[in-house]
Amino acid sequence: MPVSNYVNTGDMIRFLPEIILAIMGTVLMVLDPVLQKRSSNAFGTISVFSLLAALAASAYAYQNAGPAFGGMLTVDGFATFFRILVIVVGILTILPSYRFLARQDAETSEYHALLLYSIAGQCLMAAANELIIVFIGLEISSIASYVLAGYLRDDKRANEAALKYFLLGSFATAFFLYGVALIYGATGSVNLTMVRAAITGSNAPSPVFVGVAAALMFVGLGFKVSASPFQIWAPDVYQGAPTPVTAFLSAGPKAAAFAVFLRIFMTAFEPISNGWEPLVWISALLSMTIGNFAALLQSNVKRLLAYSSIAHAGYVLVALTARSDVGTAAAMFYLAAYAFMNIGAFAVVSHLSGKGERYQNVDDFAGLGQKQPVTAAMLAIFLLSLIGVPLTGGFFGKFYIFKAALESHLVWLTVIGLLNSAVAAYYYLRILVVMYMHEPSEAANNAEPLTPGLSAALILPALGTLLLGIFPSWVLDFAGKSSTLVK
Repeated sequence: MPVSNYVNTGDMIRFLPEIILAIMGTVLMVLDPVLQKRSSNAFGTISVFSLLAALAASAYAYQNAGPAFGGMLTVDGFATFFRILVIVVGILTILPSYRFLARQDAETSEYHALLLYSIAGQCLMAAANELIIVFIGLEISSIASYVLAGYLRDDKRANEAALKYFLLGSFATAFFLYGVALIYGATGSVNLTMVRAAITGSNAPSPVFVGVAAALMFVGLGFKVSASPFQIWAPDVYQGAPTPVTAFLSAGPKAAAFAVFLRIFMTAFEPISNGWEPLVWISALLSMTIGNFAALLQSNVKRLLAYSSIAHAGYVLVALTARSDVGTAAAMFYLAAYAFMNIGAFAVVSHLSGKGERYQNVDDFAGLGQKQPVTAAMLAIFLLSLIGVPLTGGFFGKFYIFKAALESHLVWLTVIGLLNSAVAAYYYLRILVVMYMHEPSEAANNAEPLTPGLSAALILPALGTLLLGIFPSWVLDFAGKSSTLVK
């Protein structure tokens, strides 16, 4: 019997990015004993080409958009946007990892294989149309991320970060899975479209069961995006994990989790949005306020950026609270802009930290503008974008989010968001003042020259940040078209 009777070509094409990433992750593991190159660049180069192939496969799959595997996956503009985003995050994570792994004398094959597996899980999450597939993608991504957080086995901080991430992450996943079980019991399905139809049908299940299921899933996803009050893990994990891994965790898994957040709550649970809107409203408020005010007190830059990440999760939740196509598009655009500026900022931290990641305090950045003006200029672009200064992606990201909130009559949430942005300006500008107005620190004096990989890891995110600030319509138009397909 022909193979085509067993294998649907269209399904395989729509699943191609995940296939490439999973296969290449396994290949890297197999090549480890063959190449026998400790701290070599070979595995990183293979990973970059694997991600580029997955990027091309994502674009190709979009040309053949539609459901796959009986509707378990849906390849549309929304899925393609987040697939491309997490793959780009992966590429930008690998670029500063070359020097980092060599400096720490760490194994490279497992590191890059875990990255590819994690990204494969995130791509699966973005395209999932069933809650069980969401769970599988979430676990693939999370398990690889737990190991990456503790990748430096001799570093006690990394061990602590991995343990906290694993334990709390397991609890959060259990909450999500209980929510899935409850919604299956109430509606008889885990397909998002069918769940929505069951909720709005004549034999609709009890609103109590549906509401509890939505709340449980919110807990699980709230942890993954480090939204308050489920954010307690983020500062310790971000500070203890290897810096390139921290950059990856702050952008890739967060973007994929928000993709699931948006698809579930704007598809399956959209009919009960009046019930979950206050919950998301409160979480957005707490995330912005706790994140920004806690960041004011930090002296460690990685910990500062961790609290900043919590605040930025709050901004994206404002867009979700808007419950509109405009809000979904604004969240998509903001996540793209945030990925560029945050990964770039962490790349500078990784560059300056030195062996053993010693130099991570704000004072260690003193005089960087004198010693390495290009590096300081790149960091200045990222920090200004995080503030939301015009001509940067961060400005238009916040502008569209607050515009969507105002259109949905969320006036108080918008006002609180703007006030929080003003608070955030203080701790970002503090780093700029130290860089340009203080005498060079030991870290700045001892900073190594930029390698080609590190230069690319700074220049590419800076270009992305500026392009999204000057020509936002390129991404926003695609996000706007894709957001209508979520429902």
